Amino acid sequence: MPSAVSESLPGRAAPPQPAESQYVGARAVAEISLGAVAENFRAIAERVGPAVQICAVVKADAYGHGAVEVGRRLVREGAAALAVADSGESTALRKAGIRAPLLALGPVLPDEAPALARARASVAVADPSDLPPLEAAGEAVGRALAVHLLVDTGMARHGARPEEVAGLARQIASSGSLRLEGLWTHFAAASPSEPGPMLEQLAVFRRVAAEVEAAGVRVPLRHAAASAAIFVATAAHLDMVRPGLALYGADPGELRASGIPLRPALALRTRIAFLADLPAGSAVGYQPGYRTPRPTRLATLPVGYADGLPGSLGNRGRVLLRGRPAPIVGRISMDMTTVDVGGIPDAAAGDVVTLIGRDGDEEIRVEDLARDAGTIPWEILARIGPRVRRVYR
Repeated sequence: MPSAVSESLPGRAAPPQPAESQYVGARAVAEISLGAVAENFRAIAERVGPAVQICAVVKADAYGHGAVEVGRRLVREGAAALAVADSGESTALRKAGIRAPLLALGPVLPDEAPALARARASVAVADPSDLPPLEAAGEAVGRALAVHLLVDTGMARHGARPEEVAGLARQIASSGSLRLEGLWTHFAAASPSEPGPMLEQLAVFRRVAAEVEAAGVRVPLRHAAASAAIFVATAAHLDMVRPGLALYGADPGELRASGIPLRPALALRTRIAFLADLPAGSAVGYQPGYRTPRPTRLATLPVGYADGLPGSLGNRGRVLLRGRPAPIVGRISMDMTTVDVGGIPDAAAGDVVTLIGRDGDEEIRVEDLARDAGTIPWEILARIGPRVRRVYR
């Protein structure tokens, strides 16, 4: 994935003009502020205090921000570990020279075990059938693999049932090729206004952790809190937290409304590729998806759902141009999107258009885009495609 480096910070002024080198040969540019990522990390570190470790989640290419660049910065900021999804992400970080501890959140397929062992990644386990491939991989590399036992406290998608955990922990502890490094769970919800369900899951987890200790198995790390839970309840901090979305300045729920400072780290921009003056009643896009209600001017943007712009934004989304909003009209195509710029008479081919970020006094946050598209911020960020150029500031 191509990248470039620039000095100014996004979100402080109007977007850069297309004469800048970052736009040459690029249909879309994701401007990423590593400084913003660092600020968000420090806000989390202040919240949890020095006694709690931070495992920074950089899976899915750091939610579209670039796992290698973001991972390096977070390790410098003091992240105790980086969380990934699988063996491929673990291997990529190691090939990039990142030596920090890694935690593969899984679920892990049996044939991934050798690569995870070579990458020295800790591995999430949830079932006795997970253990034999990992034991064989540990024996092959000549060292015990660290594992984190996942407890299903209410998600029902992955994890050992509470009544199974103590026995599975004893099995891990008795293995010569595995080492129980952590016990963890994941919350189905963590809302400041309705913390009850999260606290119920936390109570189950604490009970299970006590049962494991009573069975004579020592657990160095207990962790449960992701981004929202970090700010909802101090009791959920335990030994380690796993922030993801909050690192990138996006709100997983009600944090910004609760006064939690989060600085967006990504701005997504493109340029006008084509302009057309159309009479009233003109059909626009496939099927057609739209007819102009009056004479107007349309701008074609050279981005579409292949770049991560959700197709559901057709006829309901907006972009920013010259500091003003402009509606998306017609269906979003794989590579093109049409915008009504009739209210912006000075629009010109080559103008920079903001899909996510600030332009003058106007701003579109990831949460805004997700709301308009009928999805969640995680999906918006993770689906920003590889042909979007990442520019690091």
